[in-house]
Amino acid sequence: MAVLAVGAGLLNKMIEWSEIVRLIASWSVYLIYLAVIVSTIWVVVLENRNPVKTIAWVLVLVFLPIIGLVFYFFFGRTHRRDQVISRRSYSKLLKRPEEEYLSQNDTFFPVGYEGLISLFQRSNHAFPYVNNKTNIFIDGSVWIETLLQELQQAQDHIHLQSYIFADDEVGGRVRDVLIAKARQGVAVRVIYDDVGSWQTPNTFFDVMMEAGIEVRSFLKVRFPLFTYKANYRNHRKIVIIDGHTGFIGGMNLADRYVNGVSWGIWRDTHLKIKGKAVHGLQTAFLLDWYFTDGTLLTSAHYFPLIDDMGTSTIQIVTSSPIEPGHEIEMGLMKAMSNAKKYFYIQTPYFLPTEAMLNILQTAAMAGVDVRLMIPEKSDSMMTHWGSCSYLADVLKFGVKVYFYQKGFLHSKLMVSDDQLTTIGSTNMDFRSFEHNFEANAFIYDEQVAIEAREIFLKDLKVCKKVSLKQWEKRPRRNKVLESFIRLMSPLL
Repeated sequence: MAVLAVGAGLLNKMIEWSEIVRLIASWSVYLIYLAVIVSTIWVVVLENRNPVKTIAWVLVLVFLPIIGLVFYFFFGRTHRRDQVISRRSYSKLLKRPEEEYLSQNDTFFPVGYEGLISLFQRSNHAFPYVNNKTNIFIDGSVWIETLLQELQQAQDHIHLQSYIFADDEVGGRVRDVLIAKARQGVAVRVIYDDVGSWQTPNTFFDVMMEAGIEVRSFLKVRFPLFTYKANYRNHRKIVIIDGHTGFIGGMNLADRYVNGVSWGIWRDTHLKIKGKAVHGLQTAFLLDWYFTDGTLLTSAHYFPLIDDMGTSTIQIVTSSPIEPGHEIEMGLMKAMSNAKKYFYIQTPYFLPTEAMLNILQTAAMAGVDVRLMIPEKSDSMMTHWGSCSYLADVLKFGVKVYFYQKGFLHSKLMVSDDQLTTIGSTNMDFRSFEHNFEANAFIYDEQVAIEAREIFLKDLKVCKKVSLKQWEKRPRRNKVLESFIRLMSPLL
């Protein structure tokens, strides 16, 4: 009995010690995790970001600690390459397009837009090229057939970059034409975004490379190493053919731009340019090529002499997270503040910065006819909820809001006063303004603006107008959900 009593005592002590060890281990893990969260919040605060973004990250880290930490690790870090190209190399790349700009005899610019043109030229080296010809595409089928025809006519080079280059019918048709041209001796270079084309198998691009096409992925992501790169995506869609024909806009190389989705069409806008402004597209592509390949291409045949083709003055404006300013965002705010009669906006996502929101409100209150068109149903519900949270803010100030109902509105088109049109890859959200590599064409031409205005008004026929009275009557659960998502809108 004594032996049993001693054994029981030892067993109880062992149980007590194991419980103590378990508690120490649990508290150690908890304290380490708490230290990681606190130190991460400390890093976020010391980065001196926009206060709205800082508060958003702090809220995510505090109330969603595990998910928030993972989310911050992948998408929140602000590592940047402060210099992707030397000043000397950049000047060499700009030499030929600048010479073409300076040689222009006709330098007349629309009255009232001198400040906007100067802003882009000084902040972005976006030279205003005159006498270009443009075609606007709002039908994916028409656009892809036109693109294929132009690609087939290439004689010297094809430069193509797309956020999404899908392994489907549309992507396959473009790939096959590129392969055929490469075998004919045309120099073909392709840039695709590594995240945007995530679902495209490597074999799709391997076939292209085997045919002699130079293919590069933009900022290839290797998880968990260098995960901040998931935040800096090349969202541009640019094609240059022989230096004189180019395309820019919102359409990627994927079937849905032709066939739509199960719940409707995929409505987007793209632009074809013939003329000197293609030099701006070429400069943007060659800078991205240097970024991905490390090779600086400045040969004269990439910037051929081009005769006058039309009446449009065009600036090709780019923005990126590695530049100190947000050029496209600044330009749009300048354009909105310049508007006298109207400013129409099509965007798939509406998550404006505070400055952008204030200018929209001010313009509407000043009597400008400001109209905002977004999709009623989106490909990203969280982003859509965030967009909805801002609608009351603009409705109260007189902005007219419309829900596109025929399918998904992916168009990034804005037009003002029958003078200014912009078409490109930039959404009206934090991600496009601050985190992505984007490109837009800013077109100063009355006829193009009237065409763009008519496109907008035609799309209004398949929209539902949102009134403030109706909007405020939506279910309370919707308002609560939208408000919570709005707290994270700078992070979406």
